[in-house]
Parts: sequence; structure tokens; C-alpha cells
Amino acid sequence: MKPLNIPIESMTLPNGLRVVISPDHIAPVATIGVYYNIGFRIEPRGRSGFAHLFEHMMFQGSANAGKMVHIKMVNSSGGVLNGSTHYDLTNYYESVPSNALERVLWLEADRMRALKVDDENLRNQRDVVKEEVRVNVLNQPYGGFPWLDMPPIAYRNWANAHNFYGDFADLDAATLEDVQKFFKTYYSPSNAVLLMLGDVDVDHGFALAEQHFGSIPSGPALKPTDVTEPPQIEERRGIVEEAFGTLPGIAIGYPAPPRLTPEWYSAAILDQALHGGRAGLIYRSLVLERQIAVDTEGGIQYPVGDLFDYNGPTLMVSRLLHKPEYSADQTLVAFDEVIDHVKQNGIDPDDLTPIKVKFQSDYFSMLEGGQGSSTPRYGLMHLLACFTLFDNDPKLVNTVLAGFLAVTVEGVQSAAQQMLTRHNRSIVIRQPAKKAAA
Repeated sequence: MKPLNIPIESMTLPNGLRVVISPDHIAPVATIGVYYNIGFRIEPRGRSGFAHLFEHMMFQGSANAGKMVHIKMVNSSGGVLNGSTHYDLTNYYESVPSNALERVLWLEADRMRALKVDDENLRNQRDVVKEEVRVNVLNQPYGGFPWLDMPPIAYRNWANAHNFYGDFADLDAATLEDVQKFFKTYYSPSNAVLLMLGDVDVDHGFALAEQHFGSIPSGPALKPTDVTEPPQIEERRGIVEEAFGTLPGIAIGYPAPPRLTPEWYSAAILDQALHGGRAGLIYRSLVLERQIAVDTEGGIQYPVGDLFDYNGPTLMVSRLLHKPEYSADQTLVAFDEVIDHVKQNGIDPDDLTPIKVKFQSDYFSMLEGGQGSSTPRYGLMHLLACFTLFDNDPKLVNTVLAGFLAVTVEGVQSAAQQMLTRHNRSIVIRQPAKKAAA
């Protein structure tokens, strides 16, 4: 296929802020994003949960835009906004009528320059985060399964293994000085990329970026966080009690290859073959044919990221909820039969073309779609940010698809043989709590 030709222009301001613009004048709408290279695993030891805490803190007002002003100004302009925290980045984004572009850039620059970090905001947002953990994890069926359960079993480096939502003890111990230091360290122009997509004139966009962000101090030079893992030489297992759900669950994680390597492309097609919805080999075998499991899902970075937004160790995870009459070991034997078949025989050559067609369709949908339906071009913005932050090349968005479409049947089988080994995997068993005798 011919490479895509999405228009992309980029520059770097003297303070280190990278600016990426992708113009598209089909509709008078602009999407603006600011991505910071700070995520769950980059936060310092003893500061667990800070990356996510700051996602909340960034909406609490800045020097010239008080509490709730940022949100009100975007909403009153007819726009939407949000933010999210990932393993290796935190993002903030708005979609507004294009005549509100400068307003949003001013708002983003004001909080990058002078976020209001005070005791009141720290106390109330710390409580909000703790309540979010209670609601979304502690009091939800299968809360945190497997994204909070798996890392402490799979990893030995604290950066990858710790509780990303944050230990309550760490959050409670945080002082105002700690939080201000975190902001000054990671929320700086040299640790960020600014994106403008949609109805944006390129020259005008660069001029606005220089006007509003150019005078913000660069920030400290950051030493890369050591996220390396020692070689894994044995299968690792852990058991977690499920307080609310009635079905037992299993999650199996295998280390995924580094981004942009030949193995990465093959692993992505293997992932699609195994986890591609109802057509995926795992669902087809365990749910439809053998009826051992009632649901299966999975993928690389599942369920808190995607193929493109990691920049360190990650897993290809398969998540199974199975019938209680089957033990975890019986279910795992059935799962292993699917895995072993792929390792020994590869995938059916007749299946490779539909898998690639589905992968290409999903990629195009990501480029065209939003986060839900409320943020136009979210997927394109996200890819441009990841390729800029991690690979220093936003134009990869036009060429990266070719690597996936070039994967062969032999490449998929080789990826399975290298990745899907017993000694290299980690398993979480989510066991429902035993009911008290009547």
C-alpha cells in the first residue's frame, strides 16, 4: 500500500517544547493536546500515585485562571476537555471551535507556567483520588483485574511493579513541597509536546505556540528512569481474592517486544490473531467451542494502554473469566493448548489476510475517531504525541502501518515461539471469596 499522507509540521521552541501541527480544514474544529512524559512508572519511589494525582491537580486552577475557570471557558466555547494518565505519559486535551484555539492555548500555557499548587487543592484532590480507588477498584467486581494485580507479580523493578493508583500511605505522606517539586520537575516544556489538529493554520499555530509557551522556563534536565527488568527464568503466579464477582478469572501475561522492532510488528499481528474479538483464537476455542470460559479479552498493554503508547517493559495479557466447574489449572491447560498450537503450527495462511485487513481498519478508525465520539482526531493526536515523545518522529504515523502489513505467517509463528514461553510468563488467579456456610 502507499504510505499515508497526513499533513504534519513540527518544530521545537528554544525552551525544549516540541510543537506538532496537523491541519485539516474540513470542519471549523480544533483539537489541542499537551502530553507530558510522566506516567505511572516514571513517578519516583515513595511517590506512588503522584502521576495520577497530578492529572487531577491540573484542573484546580492556575495563576491567571482560577478554580474551574479552565473547564468553564472550554465548555462555554462549545468545547470538551479531559485528561488521562498512562504508563509513560499524562495527557490533557480539548476540542473546540477553531475560533477558540488561542483561548485554549493560553489556558494550557498558564497551567504549565504556574499551576496553583496549594494545601487546599492538595487535600481535596488527594481525597478525590482515594475515593476513586474505593469506587473503581476496592468496591467493584474484578476491580483492578488484571491491570493492578499483574504488575507486582510480573515485575521486579519497583518502577514497573508498584501500585499505580498510589498507596494511600504515600498519598497521605505527600507534603506541599513534595508536590511542588514534582510539578517543577516533570511539568516543564522540555518534557512535553504540544499538538494542534484540525482547522489550524500552520504558521499561525507556531506563532501562537511561541507567544504563549515560549517564555516558560525549560525545566531541569531529566535523567531517564531505569525501567529495565532482570531476565525472567521461571513462571510467576499470584492469587487475588475476588470479593464481589462469582466467576473465577485468570490473567496470563507475556513480555512484549520493544516498540518499532521487527518483533514488535509480528507481535501485533499475533496479538490480533489471539485476541481479535469473537474471531480471536482464544475466544473461539475457550468460549465458543469448548465452553470453558464465558468471556476472554486481551492484548498488548491491555487494558490500560495500546500498542503505541508504551516506552518500556509491558505485557501481552489474556484475561479469562471461566465457569466455576473448571479449576484454574484445567482452564490454563485449555488455554495452553491454543498457545501451543500457534507455536507449533503458526496460524492458517488463509487467516492472515483478514487479520491484516482488520488491523488496518482499526488503525484507520483510530486516526479518524475520537475518545468516544466527543474528541475529534483524538486517535491521531495520541499517535502523533507518542511518536514524538518516544521516537522523536511524528511522521511515523504515515509509515508505521507498512511494517504490520509486511508480517508473514512465519513471522507470526516466530513471535509466538519467542514470546509465549512458560518460563517467561506471569499468571494472576482471581479467586472468588468462599461464601460462609448457611
